[in-house]
Amino acid sequence: MNEDKNTNESASPEQPAPQERGGSGAGHDMPAAFASYHAPTSQGPQAPGAAFGISTPATGVPAAAEGAAVQTVTKTKEKKPFGAGKVAALIVAASLVGGAAGLGGSYLGNNLWSQPVGSTATGTGTITVNNPGSVNETTAIATTVLPSVVTLEVAGQEGSGSGSGVVLSKDGYVLTNTHVVTLGGAAADPAIRVTGSDGQIYDATIVGTDPIYDLAVIKLEGAEDLTPIEFADSSELNVGSTAVAVGAPLGLSNSVTTGIVSALNRSIQIASSALPDSADQDSQDDGGDSGQEGGPFQFDLPGTKTQNATESISIAVIQTDAAINPGNSGGALVDSEGKLIGINVAIATAGSSEESGSIGVGFAIPSNVAKRISEEIIEDGAATHGLLGASVRDASSVEGSEVAGAYIADTPVSGGAAESAGLSEGDIVTTFNGAPIASATDLTAQVRAAAAGSDAKLTYVRDGKSYDIDVKLGELSL
Repeated sequence: MNEDKNTNESASPEQPAPQERGGSGAGHDMPAAFASYHAPTSQGPQAPGAAFGISTPATGVPAAAEGAAVQTVTKTKEKKPFGAGKVAALIVAASLVGGAAGLGGSYLGNNLWSQPVGSTATGTGTITVNNPGSVNETTAIATTVLPSVVTLEVAGQEGSGSGSGVVLSKDGYVLTNTHVVTLGGAAADPAIRVTGSDGQIYDATIVGTDPIYDLAVIKLEGAEDLTPIEFADSSELNVGSTAVAVGAPLGLSNSVTTGIVSALNRSIQIASSALPDSADQDSQDDGGDSGQEGGPFQFDLPGTKTQNATESISIAVIQTDAAINPGNSGGALVDSEGKLIGINVAIATAGSSEESGSIGVGFAIPSNVAKRISEEIIEDGAATHGLLGASVRDASSVEGSEVAGAYIADTPVSGGAAESAGLSEGDIVTTFNGAPIASATDLTAQVRAAAAGSDAKLTYVRDGKSYDIDVKLGELSL
């Protein structure tokens, strides 16, 4: 049962009577299975590359960011003429590898894919262009994004790992995943080293973590004149839009993969050991034994002490077919202009084996959510999350339900947001802030994506009729 048990909930203003309207929100499909978080091996520094500013045919691709590194290999064959634009180079895919079905994130552990203990995957820190006359959109996107993506090496007492991150400011604020900087909850005070795309290495400290949405901000020591990534508006994305992932899969820094936005408004549930014991977390009631502890995602940390996850988080994500593998967690998912549309966090796999890699079903936290949370962490050291104050379950599991959604299973918490808005037991929530709600996980993920105390628009069905209401959310307590 997704149950909000927080008693420190702010009461909402008196809500006017809901207005009746026709129709109800549509649901969406959930992935069948997911894999578990994996722990990375350490990644060595990359050699600095030469500054690059090649011109290409004018195709509207983004100009190369200052300091982007590209290696041009000269061959004894005729070169095609350049056009007016500038070219660029990129880094790819980030995610976790989780539970029974697959998370693509940090690359943790010493034995993943039979990699020897202490081995380091190395490679050029530049983008190789053998034929400047035939560079494409992805090359341009990569060059733009490359200076804004970094590789993290994290070491704790019981293990080590690596992941990816994106630069937020010139003076060294970097956004990544909580499971990367805590080694999936195994390390409370880890040592963090960060390598930029130019090979510069920094020590880093944790500014704050947000285990509810698996995001964290770190600060690089002595950093200056870094290249911050530019954020896109994730609410304007279309299914089918270009998606390029940049990061360090399997410790291979400065990697780039490309694909499309496969689906929007997905929700996934992840078992998390990074949550504090006091976390007031939802627990889903599906009307029976789900056979899972904490949802379909579990932490799997080869080479480290097993973490027993007893709580789970529900997050709203963008689905992409850009290849994402362990070690890509915290890296960038960008659009055709090289702007950030998401922070790579998870993948689905065909099986539960830790050797399973990308099958073209990856997930990223939308940039609008990542931007809000990172700004709150930098400002206050922590982020806030909305609370509805109602226990919910999948409407599809309730006998007699005629529409998919989140079923209000009990009387809403007294004085909570749901009660103040007029919701009652038996109502079925079908949309939240414009996003379709097909399950309890969908509603929990969308409510948590919103800031505490924020206003939201909600659609619900009661006695076969659909209503729109405004809700002032409470605050989730940790």
